[in-house]
Amino acid sequence: MLTFKVLAALLVYPEQEVIDSLDEMEAILERERLLPAAERNGVRALIEHLRSADLMDAQALYVRLFDQSRALSLYLFEHIHGDSRERGQAMADLIEHYRSKGLEVDAAELPDFLPLFLEFLSLQPLAEARSLLGETVDILALLHARLEQRRAPYAAVLRALTALSPRRPDQAAIRDEVAAEAPDDTPAALDESWEDKPVTFGPEPPGRTGASGCPAAASVVDRFAPPVR
Repeated sequence: MLTFKVLAALLVYPEQEVIDSLDEMEAILERERLLPAAERNGVRALIEHLRSADLMDAQALYVRLFDQSRALSLYLFEHIHGDSRERGQAMADLIEHYRSKGLEVDAAELPDFLPLFLEFLSLQPLAEARSLLGETVDILALLHARLEQRRAPYAAVLRALTALSPRRPDQAAIRDEVAAEAPDDTPAALDESWEDKPVTFGPEPPGRTGASGCPAAASVVDRFAPPVR
């Protein structure tokens, strides 16, 4: 479904070619109507923001949000593994899963980059795409809560993705997580954040020996890991 491609495009750095495609993106959302009306209106508000904003201002906002705040990282496995060795293996497994479905990953981008993941989902049958999206819904909902707290227009995309998931996130745990967080977009806080552990919503599931962080979101690692022989 092209809706996934639209949401992916809205989460990449806003180059002029992205701005030039906004009308087409809006038309796709209206034609497919995959998103509920409230979420579709929210995404349209982001599109209008990007359409009317000065390009340099839009780019500066994107950098401030996604490049200067580790809490808003668009790399999924960073929220599960942080910088641990397990993240590398998880990404290798994800690349193999992409290849098994006919998608070759450009070496210039890491496979757990959310827009790339959404591009992959756009190539899958809708039921499977939504199921895979559900494996990451706690991460998506956490990003949504953090963006909403910052009153960032990009929150609409994460809200839309959460709505597409067949599994509901643990909102109580997410509220607790966000409420306990201190701002991490100052230079000093950013330096300190690189030493933090991955986000944790609860105890590790029994028997897990690698993926840390949110146990529900960590299931995406199992979903893409090759079977044990």
